[in-house]
Formats: sequence, structure tokens, C-alpha cells
Amino acid sequence: MSRSGYTLPVFACAAAVAALYWLRNHQPLTVVSIDLLEPAEIAEIPIEQVAGISENQALAITRSEPGDNLDLTRNTPIWAVVAWYKGEGEAVIIQGGEGIGKQLNGEGKAAIYGYAQRLLKENLQRLLAPTEKIKVTIILPEGRSLAVRTSNSAFGVVEGLSLLGTTGISQPLSTPDQLTAFRADLADKASQFTTLVFCIGENGLDLAQKLGINPAQMVKTANWLGPMLVAADVLGVKEILLFGYHGKLMKLAGGIFHTHHHLADGRREILTAHCSMLGLQSPDIQAIFQSPTAEAALNYLRILDSNAGSNWVTQVYSAIAETIDTRTQAYMNSHNEQGKTIIACGSVLFDRDRQILIKSKTGWMLLEKLC
Repeated sequence: MSRSGYTLPVFACAAAVAALYWLRNHQPLTVVSIDLLEPAEIAEIPIEQVAGISENQALAITRSEPGDNLDLTRNTPIWAVVAWYKGEGEAVIIQGGEGIGKQLNGEGKAAIYGYAQRLLKENLQRLLAPTEKIKVTIILPEGRSLAVRTSNSAFGVVEGLSLLGTTGISQPLSTPDQLTAFRADLADKASQFTTLVFCIGENGLDLAQKLGINPAQMVKTANWLGPMLVAADVLGVKEILLFGYHGKLMKLAGGIFHTHHHLADGRREILTAHCSMLGLQSPDIQAIFQSPTAEAALNYLRILDSNAGSNWVTQVYSAIAETIDTRTQAYMNSHNEQGKTIIACGSVLFDRDRQILIKSKTGWMLLEKLC
């Protein structure tokens, strides 16, 4: 069995609680109890070091432990600096320090998202008197160097890592045990709803929730889209909305249903093929094929549209979205005992700024229904 650990927001929260305890008691904590909120569990997090910086500030350090997840943040230090403050504002203000990424589409706002904000504030506010207020600065000393090994920049986050996620539990996403867990979650939700939303990762889950989609209808698939689609068919799901980052979800248009990059890529070939079929000029097709990332190819098409008054982005991505739906339907038909699935599939693709890029015809209908 794989061993679960905790996500980065949990360790950031533990360090902040330990620093606040030092401010109040001038004594170090070696272990901190954190209410994960999602799920409703208590985590015991070891604290490596606590120190007073001044009379009004304290620093605490812990280290990431993601369990059996293949996570590059394993054992990375997480610092929290907590300081008393007076004045207008919330009782708990969360700030990003060195190593916490900045959102390009949020005027440099720290990449500390919904679950992390809620986790920190709810755990810390319980320890404050009604008149007390604190500022919490989260620091990842290795965050800037680790970020270059992630896809953060594809989602408009630079100079560090994100505190992202919808849960405190870190699960390994590529092991058979995790697929078993995903299928169990799917079975539970399929027993309640006939329409579900498949999200590959946390960015999709976060954006889908912000759009107003019921979290109880959202299923995380990681890279296991093929097996999860087949399982949904067996469970009698009627409609599935595939909701994902265009650079990942477009792989389905090439018949790639396990989307981990170590197994298969094909994104530039898929983009180039659709551009060619739609009549894009040869020099532009070559530029698309030579683009280092899917996001770079999208930006090339956007610049082309801006300069020429064309609509290549809409044409190309509409064609890709419809192909995703067609290939998904064919994939499920090929795994259905009767040779034809009852599931209707639609797709919605978003860009690195978490803005919806395109909806297939069925995707548009399902999104309207879900929101």
C-alpha cells in the first residue's frame, strides 16, 4: 500500500502555529496538531526549529513530507514568520515571502490559494484573543530553485512554488494504489450524480469550484483518464465534462489516454495537424511545430490573430475540443462490452491564466447545466 503524506499548506500552517505559540509563551513546540478541514482529520506535524526574532516576531521551521508521492518538495524546509500587528484589517493576514510564487495575472499576488488561506486562517484564529491580530509570512527557501522544475510558469506563477490544493492529504498520483483510490471516489460520486466533472489536477479542481461547479460532482483523475472513463461507463454515469489545462487535455485528441509526459506527449504534433487541416500557412505551421510548449504555440496563434485580424485560436482549439470529444467517445466504445457507451462527453480547456480557452459543443451544454 502507498503511504499518504501532507500537502505544503499543512506544513506552512504547522510552522505558523508553532511561531504563534512561541510569541505567546516563549516556549518551542516540537509537534503541532493541525485541523486539516479537508478531510476532517487532525495531523500531527513535527517542528524542526522555533526562534524569537524580536519581541513581536517569531520564526518556526518544518519540512515537507508528501508520503509516497513523487513530489520534488520532499524534505524541503518551510518557514513561517508570525508578527503581532495593530490596525485595520483581518485578524490573520497571510503573505508570501521568498520562494512563494507570484501570480502574473494577479499583479504579483502571492500564489497562496483558497484551501491554504482557509487552513491557515481557521487554525490560527482559534488561538487568538478577540483583539489580537497577526501577520504571517510563508517562506520556502528552496522554492525559487524548485519552481524551475515544475509547470508553474505554464499557469502564470513565477519566482517560486504555489500553496495549492483542495485537501491536506498528499496522495501519490501515479501508482496503482492511487488509481484504486480514484476509482473508489468515482464510485461514491457516481452513486449520487449522473453528471460528473473529470479534472486532471488541482488547477482544474480549483477553477471548476470557482466557476460554481459542485465539488461533490468533481472527480480527480490525475493522469489516469482512460481507466477512469472506462470505470465511469461501468458505473452508469450519463455525462462527463472533461475540464483541464489545454496543454494536458489536448493529448486526448491524439488518442493518448494516459497523460503522463513520461509515457507519451504528442502535443505539438496534435496542434500542428489541426493547424494544417484548417489551412494555416506553412511558415506558421513550422513555427507551431517548433514551439517549445503548448502555451508558446497558443501565444503564437494569439499574436497571429492580433496582427492579421484572424481567428486561428478559435478555429484550432474548437477543432481540438471536438476531436477530444470524438476520440473520448471512441475510446469508451472500444472498452464497452456492447460496443457503445451511453456516456455523453464534453470538454472545456483553460489556459495558463486559468481563463477558459474553448468549450466543445457538448462541453458548453454540460458547463451550463453544472453551473
